[in-house]
Amino acid sequence: LQLERQLLMQNQMRERQTAMQIAWTREFLKYFGTFFGLATVGLTARAIKKKNPVVLLPIVPLSFVFAYQYDMGYGTLLQRMKGEAENILDTQSALLELPKGPLTFDDLEKIRRSQSKFFIEK
Repeated sequence: LQLERQLLMQNQMRERQTAMQIAWTREFLKYFGTFFGLATVGLTARAIKKKNPVVLLPIVPLSFVFAYQYDMGYGTLLQRMKGEAENILDTQSALLELPKGPLTFDDLEKIRRSQSKFFIEK
């Protein structure tokens, strides 16, 4: 029962953190979208005034950032990332192995003993 509660709590915390990340992205998108819109209008006006299309070049990287943020906040980026993560877990699990294998209690004790200044062997 205690383990089940811990698992439920961990899942709730993960869901809340993900929801906060999505909410942050959506809020950031509002500010960045305003900046992107103003920058696009300003750069377009300047390019027309100076008759120099090179002035429009900053719009290209800004549009990639805007598209990514939009996809993260309102699009399908999270579903695609989840699908890719599931694919890695299913087909490429060797990539997930820790160097020197999983950490054991004995490994932790060796590290603790080597770092402890006051540890006295019995």
